[in-house]
Amino acid sequence: MNFIISSSTLLRNLQNIGGVLNSNNSLPILDNFLFELAGGQLTISASDLENTMKTIVTPDEGKADGRIAIPAKLLLDTLKNFSDQPLVFHIDSKTFGIEISSDYGKYKLVGQNADDFPKSPEIEKTNSISITGDVIANAIDKTLFATGNDELRPVMSGVLCQFSSDNLTFVATDAHKLVKYTRRDATSPKNSDFILPKKPLNLLKQNLNGDEQVELTYNETTVRFAFGNVELTSRLIDGKYPNYEAVIPNENPNVLTVDRLSFLNSIKRVSIFSNKTTHQVKLKVAGSELSISAEDLDFSNEAKERLTCNYTGDDIEIGFNSKFIMEMLSHISTQEVILEMSEPNKAGILLPSSNENENEDILMLVMPVMIR
Repeated sequence: MNFIISSSTLLRNLQNIGGVLNSNNSLPILDNFLFELAGGQLTISASDLENTMKTIVTPDEGKADGRIAIPAKLLLDTLKNFSDQPLVFHIDSKTFGIEISSDYGKYKLVGQNADDFPKSPEIEKTNSISITGDVIANAIDKTLFATGNDELRPVMSGVLCQFSSDNLTFVATDAHKLVKYTRRDATSPKNSDFILPKKPLNLLKQNLNGDEQVELTYNETTVRFAFGNVELTSRLIDGKYPNYEAVIPNENPNVLTVDRLSFLNSIKRVSIFSNKTTHQVKLKVAGSELSISAEDLDFSNEAKERLTCNYTGDDIEIGFNSKFIMEMLSHISTQEVILEMSEPNKAGILLPSSNENENEDILMLVMPVMIR
């Protein structure tokens, strides 16, 4: 097995799929990239058993088809120190010896038997849809931060994807905050839902370009994303997602509209003086004035700021975790935001004042922190 390939092309493609690799693997073979040369095409794979990512590259020259597992860290570290130049790979299929020749010299390393590399799962009884990359990228950006980290509730560590003939909906929650992102310009011929883990979502976020088409194929256990020369296959989270609709309050008579950046910056400053356990900031709204305050009784710290706002409803004082509010405001891009509230002990709904895209809806929910 021999091939010639540009060092920068190879490095770029390896970095695209290298995010799959774990620093600590139970199986030594998972510390390798799988190289497969067939019909003039070089397919490179990386896997952690749960996720497998492949990229297809056309080498400048390829002879004698074959397969080899090459140590990932050693190869990446070597490639990072080359200027762009052709590299010649000579691979001995019997000893798994690898010789790389460059303009500077020769480098020898030992690979492993490709047969030991885990096979990519076959997806049977599949459903498939085609979505543009920007829909998935926006959905990930708007929801991923709201996922949980509780190992006892694994379903909440992923993003729920609900596909229907009307829209695609993506939901994330950690029981303290919730985000529901809906796109009406992307639909599925068949109603279905599944829970995607965090890792493949982060990998997609790093690799997706906005305008490319993504072919999404899935069944009850596995999902595959194919775009450009990249293919990502992931195992889905098994379990039933909580009924998130039940926690979204329908009647919220108290509606606050405020400049997003002023609100965000004010909370950033005031929250410095909040209790380090609860991170609580208090919002008190009366008329057209929003008062934002925080205090840490243990250290006698307190801060208070005022903002002008538009408000309809009864005067209200409500407490929120400042970290959650700041995260949410950072993931909305409109000039103004709307905060809908009903009572101090019920969830608040944060919405953009207008949607950048007429085909998308974003709803963010945050649970209150009780005011003592």
